[in-house]
Amino acid sequence: MQLSKRHSEILRILREDGACSVIELSKRLSVSLETIRRDVKPLALSGEVVKMHGAVALPYQMGEAPFERRMRENAEAKRAIARQAASHIQDGDSVMMDTGTTTSLLARELLKKRGLTIVTNSSDIARTLATVNGDTVFMAGGELHGDNGAAFGPSAIEFIQRFKVRHAIISIGAVDIENGMMDYRLDEAEFAATVLSRGDNAMIISDHTKFGRSGLVKVCDYSELDILITDREPDAGFRTVFEERDVKVEVAQS
Repeated sequence: MQLSKRHSEILRILREDGACSVIELSKRLSVSLETIRRDVKPLALSGEVVKMHGAVALPYQMGEAPFERRMRENAEAKRAIARQAASHIQDGDSVMMDTGTTTSLLARELLKKRGLTIVTNSSDIARTLATVNGDTVFMAGGELHGDNGAAFGPSAIEFIQRFKVRHAIISIGAVDIENGMMDYRLDEAEFAATVLSRGDNAMIISDHTKFGRSGLVKVCDYSELDILITDREPDAGFRTVFEERDVKVEVAQS
């Protein structure tokens, strides 16, 4: 297809920011939602983009990007989510976290706390919090992923099952309105599900771009959560699901 100037702008935004909501595209391009939807339709038909629930992405971005690139994507929103999550954690609390860009940012927020007990499979989180402020850090062992430097597999799961913590916190790859919380790798999904089962307070931290995505592997049902922290108010469909499952949704302020 022959691209118009606005088509080219949509593709440029997606290359820079990853998945983007239709609402955000309309704001950034100063056109109506209906105009954006008309512009996206031929791009989707030609395979240039993939339409999701209220959002658009490039085809190769449907799976997870390398960890370092994901750390840069929506960084301001993720930092706001991390600050909100940290507000639930008090000095002396025990916290279990899986690997993820938002949990890594949360670890940096937890440098403001003292006397924490941390259980994680993330070498980044472990390095950030070990030997500071009287914290105690336990890191699961297992097969390391080159992308994120985290341990996975049966030994990692067996290790964290020995602990019971105050706060169990995971990030997530996809929030599917019908299937619940999902991820892209079986080992990561199994580890995340185990983390949630080991906490008195089960929390997911996820920016708005994960809503409407569908991952490959289910992590948990909505009913298994206590709190979900995100950066934008979910749409009506998701709000209804959260209310029906008694999930408290908090929207972090940048």
